[in-house]
Amino acid sequence: MSIPYFDAHCDTISRKNLVSLRRYEGQLDLERLGAFARAGQIFAIFANSAKLPREQWFAECARQREIFVREMAANAALVTHCRTAAEAEAAFAAGKVAAFLSIEGAELLCCDPALLQTAESWGVRAVNLTWNNPNAISGTNCRESERGLSEIGRAFVKEAEKRNIRIDVSHLSDRGFWDLMEIAEKPVIASHSNCRALCGHSRNLTDEQIRALRKNGGFAGVNVYSDFVGEKGSMEELVAHVEHFWEIGGEEIVGLGGDWDGCDSLAGGLTGVQDLPRLYEALLRRNHSEKLLEKLFVGNLLRVLG
Repeated sequence: MSIPYFDAHCDTISRKNLVSLRRYEGQLDLERLGAFARAGQIFAIFANSAKLPREQWFAECARQREIFVREMAANAALVTHCRTAAEAEAAFAAGKVAAFLSIEGAELLCCDPALLQTAESWGVRAVNLTWNNPNAISGTNCRESERGLSEIGRAFVKEAEKRNIRIDVSHLSDRGFWDLMEIAEKPVIASHSNCRALCGHSRNLTDEQIRALRKNGGFAGVNVYSDFVGEKGSMEELVAHVEHFWEIGGEEIVGLGGDWDGCDSLAGGLTGVQDLPRLYEALLRRNHSEKLLEKLFVGNLLRVLG
């Protein structure tokens, strides 16, 4: 495929039935990513902390990091673990997938700012402050949504920024979002969140939040999960989210955040990452320029990772 691809969120590493990242029965694998002209992917470490004893949270985080390390080594001909945009560009030039690492849910780091040093040493570049479960840092979009950043949360943010780890607000409560934007000194990302103006789900971003991310120099990744796209989950609705970001000034912040292997119902008739060119083609048919699509499909996420 002649199009580029750089996506901010997949849950593939966390899947229990993952045997090899080279070829996987789910929505994404390295062989499919390798078909793009340039391909980058942020792989999330994820676990539902409500289903694990508290003392196992960090151990599960470390276990999945070892899976990531194993898969990087086993597939070194196809993929490179990257930490910066420059390293991603070098991977692209070598014909390899640029793989980045994130953590979805700060509870997997025990909400402990001190453990961010470990995350940094692992090459983690982004951490979601919450998943769906409230934690010591904040409430979430769906539980304890009135609760914003705690003092521990504020300390966590400051330490993450010091270590050049991006704070990810997908799943965070609205109150937590605005508390964060008051103190953020580095770009903030919403790795896999759509537009609430088009689909009223609380996981999506309001226009005011999108404008705040723009002012912050941040990033928002378009999610292909049908529940966050619209009533029909159609390609037309997915295209509308991209265009809404652009209409309210999000040209420099909006990119891809598919939520691959984290959802079972994809919009637009997509079945996996191999089908994403359909979105590219749909946008081209609406007379959007290749320059604009370059920002959407790769450039804006590269910029925010720096």
